[in-house]
Amino acid sequence: QVQLVESGGGSVQAGGSLRLSCVSSEITRNSACMGWFRQAPGREREGVAAVYTDGTSTYYADSVKGRFTISQDRAANTIFLTMNTLKTEDTALYYCAATKAGNCYSGSWFLPVAWLYWGQGTQVTVSP
Repeated sequence: QVQLVESGGGSVQAGGSLRLSCVSSEITRNSACMGWFRQAPGREREGVAAVYTDGTSTYYADSVKGRFTISQDRAANTIFLTMNTLKTEDTALYYCAATKAGNCYSGSWFLPVAWLYWGQGTQVTVSP
């Protein structure tokens, strides 16, 4: 069972930056792709960004392209989400997730149902 632990959330003013981290207990065939989702109150969980742990592909939601960057430290089984130019609409509970490579391609990475493992979430609050 892959375990994911997020950290780095907090409160920031609009225009500010935060960096989220997610440590995976292991990298296996079932966790070859890792990513970030977010869920705001009253809204569905949405994909934010994803990356193959071999570094071959990354994906971003249109709403965060150019502002957020997903990266990884493979030696530490850790992925990061660097969030710049934050907006109030970025306020949400951010989840780290992992899934097998076959579930993680351009047509599916953003679907929560495609992901096998989830962290507990870390809150990001952006104030005006």
